[in-house]
Amino acid sequence: MFETFEKLMLTGMGAAALTQKKAEELLQEMKERFNVSEEEGKAFLSRMQNTLQENQRKLEETAQEEVRKAAERMGLVKRQEFEALEKKILQLEKQLKELQKSAS
Repeated sequence: MFETFEKLMLTGMGAAALTQKKAEELLQEMKERFNVSEEEGKAFLSRMQNTLQENQRKLEETAQEEVRKAAERMGLVKRQEFEALEKKILQLEKQLKELQKSAS
């Protein structure tokens, strides 16, 4: 039964993070309702927090990829590309000024 409870908790929590206070409350409830030891409860919470962190990381990666794709579809350039173009323009402006001075 405890394994079913664990699976339900992991599924239900999704990408939400547990606060320390909520974790302690959940641990206490698990000890009372499912007669789990402190060690079993802490191990469960640790596994749950690890799973939640992994889910959060995957969600962030997916969001970043979707933003990148959307920016690409809109024709936006990456910051590095913009900065490289900006640097090139400054160099060309400097060369143009030098040519204008030497032509005068």
